[in-house]
Amino acid sequence: MEEKFKKLLNFNKIMGLIHFIQFIIMLFLATNVIQKISQFKPMITQNYLAYNIKTQSLEPAVRNLFELPFGILVASFLLISALAHLIICLNSKKYVEDLKNGINKFRWFEYAISSSIMIVLIATLFGVYDIASLILIFASNAIMNIFGLIMEEMNIKTKKTKWGPFIYGGIIGIVPWITILLYMFGTGNFDLVPWFVWAIIITYFVFFSTFPINMYLQYKKVGKWKDYLYGEKIYIILSLVAKTALAWLVLFGAMQP
Repeated sequence: MEEKFKKLLNFNKIMGLIHFIQFIIMLFLATNVIQKISQFKPMITQNYLAYNIKTQSLEPAVRNLFELPFGILVASFLLISALAHLIICLNSKKYVEDLKNGINKFRWFEYAISSSIMIVLIATLFGVYDIASLILIFASNAIMNIFGLIMEEMNIKTKKTKWGPFIYGGIIGIVPWITILLYMFGTGNFDLVPWFVWAIIITYFVFFSTFPINMYLQYKKVGKWKDYLYGEKIYIILSLVAKTALAWLVLFGAMQP
């Protein structure tokens, strides 16, 4: 195996270890130390129509389904990333073969799961408790990442880049945020929006917008991005920095009023 690929695999091991250490610390804090986080379990509900015998009409109704283990799920966000790095190291041959073709399938499947869990958790902080809405938010975000995989699959050894999946992924990726912002601005009084809400919004958009920018630079072959491995390393760094910042911000956001 070439030296550059060995270095990249070692880099994956280091990043996986950092994710796992954070998972252990966060899980410990969320379940044993910070009581307010362990007690924060939003009730997930189901909206439906029920027949009212008195009025002889269908009327909106709500039933409670289950409590969302918020702190544990935030920690699992980091665990999934750690496991993804482990899977890559255990399947190093496949990983290297794919990188030579300008693709990393492991990355997109991991993003589809981990980032979708995070966007659901963020949605609950904004008051989205309806199970149907949360499923749609999860699915939309997951599909956005699958479009990233399709983008790489469609452009293996192509002379002219096909940008369709990149554009469609960006469109579907906006949908969850339209839902969240509708809840956020529902009162019409922006002065009452807590600081951590603004912090989460800004952090998410700043960090996670860098992922499509990285892909864009890869396919435009700008500077160091002419080498696909450089873009791969940037993905790994962005994943650690963005997920670390967002995970801790969301976790402590659960402590706010």
